[in-house]
Amino acid sequence: MHEILLNIESKEIRYAYLKHGQLHDLVIDRKKSRQLTGNIYRGRVTNILHNIQSAFININEGENGFIHISDILENTKKFEETFDMDFDLDYDSSKIPETPKPKEISQLLKIDQPVLVQVVKEPIGNKGARLTSNISIAGRYLVLLPNNSHRGVSRKIEDKGSRDRLKKLIRSFEMPQDMGLICRTASATATTDVLIDEATDLLHAWQSIVHKFQQASGPALLFEESDLIKRTLMQCVDKKFDRLLIDDYTTYQHCKQLYQKYAEEHPLKLEFYRDKTPMFERFNVEREIDRALRRKIWLGSGGYLFFDRTEAMHTIDVNSGRSSQNPTGSDVEETLVRINLEAAEEIARQLRIRNIGGLIICDFIDMRSRKNQRRVMERLKECMKEDSAKCTILGMSEFGLVEMTRQRNRESLSQTIYTACPYCAGSGLVKSHESISVEIERSLKKLIQIHNQFGLKLITHPELNKYLDSTDKEFYTKFAHKSNAQLEFGISDQLHLNDYQFFSTLNGQRLEA
Repeated sequence: MHEILLNIESKEIRYAYLKHGQLHDLVIDRKKSRQLTGNIYRGRVTNILHNIQSAFININEGENGFIHISDILENTKKFEETFDMDFDLDYDSSKIPETPKPKEISQLLKIDQPVLVQVVKEPIGNKGARLTSNISIAGRYLVLLPNNSHRGVSRKIEDKGSRDRLKKLIRSFEMPQDMGLICRTASATATTDVLIDEATDLLHAWQSIVHKFQQASGPALLFEESDLIKRTLMQCVDKKFDRLLIDDYTTYQHCKQLYQKYAEEHPLKLEFYRDKTPMFERFNVEREIDRALRRKIWLGSGGYLFFDRTEAMHTIDVNSGRSSQNPTGSDVEETLVRINLEAAEEIARQLRIRNIGGLIICDFIDMRSRKNQRRVMERLKECMKEDSAKCTILGMSEFGLVEMTRQRNRESLSQTIYTACPYCAGSGLVKSHESISVEIERSLKKLIQIHNQFGLKLITHPELNKYLDSTDKEFYTKFAHKSNAQLEFGISDQLHLNDYQFFSTLNGQRLEA
């Protein structure tokens, strides 16, 4: 059974995709950080970086957006990546003579120039949105390319008859010659009238964008992609899901109204959740979210995964753990393979739920047989096919390492829910009491012997003070006495656990060692 749960709160909407009762995908959409991908803006160039052939553009969405010269020039591959599909063009693009391309971004953009741009990657952390000037307006069945003449059909449509029909159809559309049109996978089942209507709607949307661009005087939003609720409903219809369950009555009524247009295409169970038990608790989604925020994930076989993040990449370590079996001889390899196969499935699922993007390194348990390594790789690739984000997986190295990349389309689950700890500055670590005690000793010696301070008061956090009571206060006092100095102690719960302060008992001023 395939179903989607929509949990509506005042500040966020949560989307959970359940496959046979198990959480397979999760999206958290908050009002303060709404999705921008696909939105089209009138921007203003604020800065040009000649050394990296890029520019910053103000789109009036907080941080300035970023555009590279490759996103300004026409680029078919960028469209393929954006829509996660291969374009089967009805002509050989390699035979078309190339027009000379500017080598400098300054030939294309000037400071304060108004530009028409589209967001292709969400702003993450302090990084602004990634932009392109290769505009594309996506409908349910078609993609309009206003400044690109490509017309083609997605290669994911495997039926030759459907492909030929669609090619003939889009060639016959009366559209400006410099505009392109792509048939998406869902168009294979669409009627000619439906496709013509959608093409007309997309053209009207483009005309509206151009009009708004000409009317606006500063950075402005010209076109906004569908919100999460509408996208969810369309996904349910297109992918023939069994049920859409919503826990907010107003949203439920809105979805019912939207669904009327598509009711004949698919008999979707659209239900309002009435139970007093929160929906995400009832279906164990809250438990899965808590699990996805942990560093360690246990597997059914007794193995476990460790998820770690560095600045450059995410790493996932597979361990045999507390496997209940104690195999011997030839059974050892098969047991390890079984753990790795289960790990491959869980890794693919966790990547979707956690929304981990960028470079990912998976360290599987070492296997001697190349055949077994291929089995694990095939399982991983098969499970990753369910991912809507574009993924590239390389082969397994001799050390059992698998390198892969996953498209980063929005903030990860941990970035959405957590903020860096102001106490440990995001490191997850604080110094031990013993380490701070050693630092205090050094500071004390420096203040007495170098700065000639002989009346001192040491202020520490109450927890550190407890530790010093049983260990080092007597030593500090004896050292001060030998140096003809007086040392007093005090506490302050306003201090960081690792902080301490020295004050002069003569004038009350703070002393810096």
